[in-house]
Amino acid sequence: MLQCSIHTPSSFICRYADQLLPNWSSPVSSVLIVLQRAGCDLLTRSRYTENQKHQLRERFLEIGREIAAQLKQRGYLADLFDPKTGHPLLSQPGQIRLDDVAVVQACLGYPTTEVEGCSLILHPNWGSAAYPAVLLSTAEPEAVERLTSRVVWTGGWMDNEASRRTLSAYHHSLTGSGSLIQ
Repeated sequence: MLQCSIHTPSSFICRYADQLLPNWSSPVSSVLIVLQRAGCDLLTRSRYTENQKHQLRERFLEIGREIAAQLKQRGYLADLFDPKTGHPLLSQPGQIRLDDVAVVQACLGYPTTEVEGCSLILHPNWGSAAYPAVLLSTAEPEAVERLTSRVVWTGGWMDNEASRRTLSAYHHSLTGSGSLIQ
């Protein structure tokens, strides 16, 4: 299962954008959060949980690269951040890393927990089986929402049951700060 939400950048992202993406000449206008439901609780480390995280990371990289490519075709800057390293994948890395868990907490208000020095999201429905990832862009949130929904639906990133459920609640608002596609 996949949940996407689009937001305006937090004060942290606005303040440190030049240290996250030093080669960008325009300000960050939107934050795309992609949450994927893992097949297991991510609280405990095991070969299975590490495999799950690897698979979810690869899936995000495919989705994120497609969204970033389409945004760039429309003249916007866009970059996805590697959930494993916190560095952008399409731009020169900056001095600081992006903490995707902190971004999710700031934008969605989801609680977090610490396990062995690693922060985890506690999703309201999935618990600790949530894998977060982030894409930043100079495009306005509405443009990112339209493009993301098109990529997610036409790319087959959602199963039919999730698609039917999501289409009926497509423009669900999150406290006025973003839009949700799940």
